[in-house]
Amino acid sequence: MTSVIWIVVAVLGTFTVGYMGYSRYLSQFVELDDERETPAHKYEDGQEYVPSKKPVLLGHHFSSIAGGAPIVGPITAGAIWGWVPALLWVAIGNPLMGAVHDFISLSSSIRHEGRSIGYIVGQYVGERGKNLLLWFAFLTIILVVAVFALVVGIVLNAFPSAATASFVYIGLAVVFGVYLYQLDGPFIPGTVVFVAGVFAGVWVGIQYPFAFFELAGDASHAAGTFVLFEGSTGSWVPGAGALGGNTAAWVPVILIYAVIASALPVWTLLQPRDYLSSFLLYAGVGGALVAIIVGTVLGTSSQPLVVDSSIQPFQGFMGVDSRAPYPLFPMLFVTIACGTISGFHSLVSSGTTAKQLNKESDARLIGYGGMLGEGLLAATALSALAIAGFASDAAAGGIGGALPNFATGGGIILTSLNIPTAYGAPFMALVLVSFLLTSTDTAARLGRYMMEEIVGTKGTQSESGFAGGVGSFARGRYTNPVIQGLIAYALVISGEWATLWALFGSANQLLAALALLTGTVWLANWDETKQLVSTGVPMAIMVAITVIALAFLAGYQWLFVNLIQGGVTGIGGQISMVVRILLAAVLVYLALSLVRIGYSNITSVRGGDRPAAEPSDD
Repeated sequence: MTSVIWIVVAVLGTFTVGYMGYSRYLSQFVELDDERETPAHKYEDGQEYVPSKKPVLLGHHFSSIAGGAPIVGPITAGAIWGWVPALLWVAIGNPLMGAVHDFISLSSSIRHEGRSIGYIVGQYVGERGKNLLLWFAFLTIILVVAVFALVVGIVLNAFPSAATASFVYIGLAVVFGVYLYQLDGPFIPGTVVFVAGVFAGVWVGIQYPFAFFELAGDASHAAGTFVLFEGSTGSWVPGAGALGGNTAAWVPVILIYAVIASALPVWTLLQPRDYLSSFLLYAGVGGALVAIIVGTVLGTSSQPLVVDSSIQPFQGFMGVDSRAPYPLFPMLFVTIACGTISGFHSLVSSGTTAKQLNKESDARLIGYGGMLGEGLLAATALSALAIAGFASDAAAGGIGGALPNFATGGGIILTSLNIPTAYGAPFMALVLVSFLLTSTDTAARLGRYMMEEIVGTKGTQSESGFAGGVGSFARGRYTNPVIQGLIAYALVISGEWATLWALFGSANQLLAALALLTGTVWLANWDETKQLVSTGVPMAIMVAITVIALAFLAGYQWLFVNLIQGGVTGIGGQISMVVRILLAAVLVYLALSLVRIGYSNITSVRGGDRPAAEPSDD
């Protein structure tokens, strides 16, 4: 039987070569210079532009980009097509495509006053190109918020202990923010105390798990779980028919949290929470990888760390029919998004991270290195799947078996370090929730940034949204997140998880292609001697993959199978399919229009038809 340590060895090998070699070359290529003032210092306002220590910003960035996708994607893909295709896409694609994407997005943003990729591309191709990209990004953000809120609800339903622990660490983060920024408390002692508190919160969660409703049927929560509405399954909650009452009840709670958190100044919650949760994330990912090595070498795990018989190296081009009859190409490459390459990362890099970067050289570790860290999370998720196996009765849509397997398999892995599964599994569940919560409210904040650039804003400070006028309402610090939350909630309670995930994955990967296009346009306009292969080749690959994937989903899966052949019954489901088809068509149109405009700009500049712009041209 195959040992899962080979998954770890393969990823660590390619990632080490990428960081030690390729990232160093890219840093010199974009001429990172610590003497150049970053936007965080130039526009420091205590609200959005706040210079941050490198470990604090790395914690925020890593927590924000590493949502549920690098866990759900590799597990789902490994179960459908086998663990080898999933591993190869992560191990090779991440350092050559994803890490380049994140680093270039961050580097280009700090050279353009911390503005988004939409603003950057607009500097070179015009207002129409800018608006096309910003609208594309905003639509993708709503999908991100919807998907992550749903996944958090599923995890908290499966592990009520993670719900209590999450409340504890959010409360600690608020106090830590006051301690650091208002009371000016010493950094290292505060870190020790509050990080210890976060880990203590795991124990509190195990002792006092929390749920809203009882589970339906024969299922039940773990003994000792406090159920707020005891004796009720919450069947009346919107979406309960498809998701279950308890899961459906968590979704609006998470969305309300995202709305509030995204409107607060970054020092009150975003920075301290992401920094504290990063220790959970490092412990979860790093601890699992170390545990795999220790357990394999010393044999200290509760069971052999080998690939379960239910997970084959290769399941065939069409995968396992009972899990999802999708072709490996192009669907593998949009199923695994964030573990390899993700457009959402460009929004984080050019949204919150670029506004907090203390010095330019920090971009190498935070941009390129942060993406490699997410690849390690994907490898951890794939290892957890390989060990725990995939239950056939939970395979529909991938989500049913993916999330419990991460915690269950992770708990088994941690027994190598003498951590009982009773503690290891809830801890890994909290690790997952930590990723998801940070990504959800960061996404909502980024959506506000997108809308601010679409409709315009006054100065660097965001408006409340209550000043009057449609523009003020649409971009408002308090009103814009509410708009996002309402649309995301409507998508989630439809119950169409499988199609929502596929649409999210395709849109997210297509956004990555557009971010790489933006980086390529920037480089082409900066200096005619700059090579465009590092960004241009990944961009072309991702455009081809995602356009084909969206065409397959919209034309075959949603139109032919679900509408023409009657795969979906009921007016609600049919309307949902029509909306998804139209949204896919809009996304493809926006993307191809941008590619055409961007290509025209590059050929014009490189052909000598007009002078190139300066890299910091604003």
